[in-house]
Amino acid sequence: MQAAALRNNRRSVVTIGNFDGVHRGHAALLARVVERARAIDADAVVVTFEPHPVAVLAPERAPRRIYPADIKRARLLAAGIDRVLELAFDRTLAAQTAAAFVDATLVRALSACHVVVGHDFSFGAGRSGNAAVLTALGAERGFTVEVVDALRLQDDSVVSSSEVRRAVSSGDVARAAELLGAPFALVGPVVHGAKRGRALGFPTANIAARNELCPSPGIYAAWLDAGAGPLPAAVSVGHNPTFGPHALSVEAHVLPEAAGPALDLYDREVSLLFVERLRDEVAYTTVEALVAQIEADVRQCRALLTGPRGR
Repeated sequence: MQAAALRNNRRSVVTIGNFDGVHRGHAALLARVVERARAIDADAVVVTFEPHPVAVLAPERAPRRIYPADIKRARLLAAGIDRVLELAFDRTLAAQTAAAFVDATLVRALSACHVVVGHDFSFGAGRSGNAAVLTALGAERGFTVEVVDALRLQDDSVVSSSEVRRAVSSGDVARAAELLGAPFALVGPVVHGAKRGRALGFPTANIAARNELCPSPGIYAAWLDAGAGPLPAAVSVGHNPTFGPHALSVEAHVLPEAAGPALDLYDREVSLLFVERLRDEVAYTTVEALVAQIEADVRQCRALLTGPRGR
């Protein structure tokens, strides 16, 4: 989308960034944008970029995206943002000077009266602009600038998209939830698989995840949400080493007391909300040993998700 496509006559309070994951640090910044916008009867607006700028400027270093663009947009709007301006990031936009970006996007398209940015904000060709440059440009063009400090957790670690990626990639989904302010979610349609789980007595929903980022192989307790409320599930992320190895797959076994006899998830978009990692992926020498372990996994998921702790 071009900046001009969002032009209207209302003033706006704006923030700018990638907002990958829309984590707790982002939430604090967004809350300030919304608060300021409501106070002066302006629109709360996010300017973001697709694809991630690093994917254009240095593809070999591009981070795995935490959420697809549509999920990011939904999370931004759920935070109270009125409008999201998604700029198509390409070499032309990358070459735009800081002043040209301010004039085209903040002034002409958005009528910005106040801009809120993070402590490490940079913009413009070669990342030549920062909060100080933005403040100077704003003083000339009629908007003010506010810088929000990094959010730190009780252990003094900084909440960031990079930290979320590290947590998810290592399988520490509990840590990822602490950083995100909500469980990490894999989203995608349920597709037909080998039906091996059904043959073992544990039917699974095979999710073709749209996320670039995925938890490391292992067994997890999670909630599966197909739009009618979350269902407790034991989830396998891995390569089915007992029968393989195979390509990485994500399979969710909804606990039978929650699934009921008529649960049909094929071709439906679902979200898997990861709660806790139970164990590593293991190759078993017999099917009987695998079944016994799955039974133990299901019992552990039931205790975690439907016992006193899970309620």
